[in-house]
Amino acid sequence: QVQLVESGGGLVQAGGSLRLSCAASGRTFSSYAMGWFRQAPGKEREFVSAISWSGSSTYYADSVKGRFTISRDNAKNTVYLQMSSLKPEDTSVYYCALTSAVWRVITTESSYDSWGQGTQVTVSS
Repeated sequence: QVQLVESGGGLVQAGGSLRLSCAASGRTFSSYAMGWFRQAPGKEREFVSAISWSGSSTYYADSVKGRFTISRDNAKNTVYLQMSSLKPEDTSVYYCALTSAVWRVITTESSYDSWGQGTQVTVSS
């Protein structure tokens, strides 16, 4: 079993930046792709970004492309989400997740095996 713990959320003004971290333990982190999802109040959880086990492949939702950057440090068992040019509509609880699924289903929530508890990001206008 793997444990995922997110951190780095908070309150930021529109146009600002935040970096989320997700620390993993209990499993061979470097063997798995990782993803970030988010869920706003009253909405379904949605895909944000994913990164392959090696970090060589990344993928972004159109809504965050060019503003968010996903990365990972396998030596530290940590995946990051650098968020820039934040907008009020980015306000959500952000979750990291681990998957053993193939890359072509990386945007699908049900493809992920383990989830963190989430971290709140609030962007004020």
